[in-house]
Amino acid sequence: MKAYVFPGQGSQFVGMGKELYETSALAKELFEKANDILGFRITDIMFGGTDEELKQTKVTQPAIFLHSVILAKTLGDNLKPDMVAGHSLGEFSALVANKTLSFEDALVLVSKRAMAMQKACELTPSTMAAITNLDDKIIETICAEISQTGDIVVPANYNCPGQLVISGSISGINLACEKLKAAGAKRALILPVGGAFHSPLMQPAALELAAAIKATTFHQPICPIYQNVTASAVSNPSEIQANLISQLTAPVKWTQTVQQMIADGATSFTEVGPGKVLQGLVKKVNPAVEAISA
Repeated sequence: MKAYVFPGQGSQFVGMGKELYETSALAKELFEKANDILGFRITDIMFGGTDEELKQTKVTQPAIFLHSVILAKTLGDNLKPDMVAGHSLGEFSALVANKTLSFEDALVLVSKRAMAMQKACELTPSTMAAITNLDDKIIETICAEISQTGDIVVPANYNCPGQLVISGSISGINLACEKLKAAGAKRALILPVGGAFHSPLMQPAALELAAAIKATTFHQPICPIYQNVTASAVSNPSEIQANLISQLTAPVKWTQTVQQMIADGATSFTEVGPGKVLQGLVKKVNPAVEAISA
């Protein structure tokens, strides 16, 4: 069975999507439609802007979404997923690929999500850190202990065995990094991100996005999506909606998602979008499965 997976924030690079725009009439049409919907020429930043411009959350998220979804659309009949999944932001791309959301509706939601997250980041100074080579249970325990003292620190991204990203207040993350290194973590690296994604600190963004998601039409998908919040197959549109709202404050269970997709029969994973991050993570979860770029 074929699984198609879609990357999240961090996979962006200057020049992304340019070749698609120049070689496909359909891609050009969709990119121009996106410029109109967003109200600014995101293509100018994607194709020839600076790293700094591209790193702004309001640009990064729509840019990755557009690269992924437009690439998927240019595959036409060659895109025949039996199941889909996306890492964080990538879940919106996956929902266009399995026809739950229209291109236009999903782009509007992604743009609103980016703006809402940016606002939430500005409300509370916060960050994330990648922890490597330490058992998930130890990380969960230390995060819970720190959170009981009033600082927020939670597991945010279960990326692959031996790599878990934590999220929270700056003081909480600094303390967690010290404690996790003392507990045997190989690395506890603070990430260059705007805030504490996938943590309770994103609650203001989740509330703002919830209204937009509830007002959007979700169609019956052509194949199940394995969602970040549940790490299991979901086909019910209202359930997909609810999970998408929970996603901003809940952890991304990527390890568990890939394991479940393989258990349900996935033999090949095709990453659709910029970069090769997800292929690497899939291989770390299970080296035996095929993981390729679209």
